[in-house]
Amino acid sequence: MNIPSLEDWIDSSEANAQPLAGVRVLVRSDLNVPLQGGRIADDTRIRASTGTLKKLRQAGARVIVSSHLGRPNGQSDPSLSLALLRDALSDQIQTPVAFSEDCVGPETRSKVASLRDGQVLLLENLRFHRGETENQPAFAAQLAQLADRYVNDAFGTAHRAHASTTGVVPLMAQSAAGDLLQREVKQLAAVLQPARPLLCLLGGAKVSDKLGVLKALAERADLLAIGGAMAYTFLSARGEPTGASRVEPDRIEAARAVEKAAAESGCRLLLPSDHVVAESMDTNAPTRIVEQIPDGWMGLDIGPQTAQGYAREANNAQTIFWNGPMGVFEMDAFASGTESVAGGVAESHAFSVVGGGDSLAAINRLNLGSAISHLSTGGGASLEFIQGLTLPGLAALES
Repeated sequence: MNIPSLEDWIDSSEANAQPLAGVRVLVRSDLNVPLQGGRIADDTRIRASTGTLKKLRQAGARVIVSSHLGRPNGQSDPSLSLALLRDALSDQIQTPVAFSEDCVGPETRSKVASLRDGQVLLLENLRFHRGETENQPAFAAQLAQLADRYVNDAFGTAHRAHASTTGVVPLMAQSAAGDLLQREVKQLAAVLQPARPLLCLLGGAKVSDKLGVLKALAERADLLAIGGAMAYTFLSARGEPTGASRVEPDRIEAARAVEKAAAESGCRLLLPSDHVVAESMDTNAPTRIVEQIPDGWMGLDIGPQTAQGYAREANNAQTIFWNGPMGVFEMDAFASGTESVAGGVAESHAFSVVGGGDSLAAINRLNLGSAISHLSTGGGASLEFIQGLTLPGLAALES
């Protein structure tokens, strides 16, 4: 991909130079972190975004940070205000961060005008305006008025044609990719052209959510190991008992088509051979480990035999891509499958990419991040990228 980078603006050989002194730079970051009780539950995306912000500050830029948080659907929602992230961002980039209570308009422009070289201003949630997700030209123009140059560092939204990812680009004098976005593209490209064998681990609730990537990986991977609730749609397609487990009846034929594509391309498709089951999705519900799910019971995690098998495959792989939990990871009673797979991926000598909220949460909770080659901040974006699809945010920068 021929995408301009920060290095095109900054001569790193001149350590004390400030080539962007006085330049207003609008940065589209991905600060869409999970919240619990109004507090940050996982700051991975904030930490991942700070490299670009620090580099711009050191170059003397006046940095304007924009992002979304959650899905406020074009309405102001204090529970999704980026003000909740201000202190954490300030701590990470080790400088005070100013805050604008809107992301456009006269008050925002006034705060931008008051910035000095190396200072940082955090804008309010972009998605408080419908113009963001609808990619309205007028909203994109208001964002463009704030800055001289633009940097997209939000790989997690690169698959969205929004005002802050695509609409603003042609309105700016110069645009570039931030360090995080560049790194994501480089590392995920290694999954598209992998050292083999390539093991892809996919979990999550619905086949429908990941049907495209299932089809693509069935044709490209050497092994495709499936966990989470979507495994039960595949097992049902094979005619195996699934009890009260979550099954998508309208995706049975799609599951069969994925399995057929895998067989035709020589990809081994692995499904759980044992399960952690309960009669209800309750952390206090009695559990059993079974090979066949009885009537009235639901599979809520892969069993230990399956988890060990998936971990062994990780040890034999040369490239690993993992997205999605193996069970109801947020409940301790059904977290062991995901944790075992996390351990197996971390212990492998393969080049490994892990993405998706719960997968990253498992890695972070077990302090295994340093053993993973790349922790991807892009859930849906990474899935679309490894399908070989065009991501609008990247295409805008290329053009």
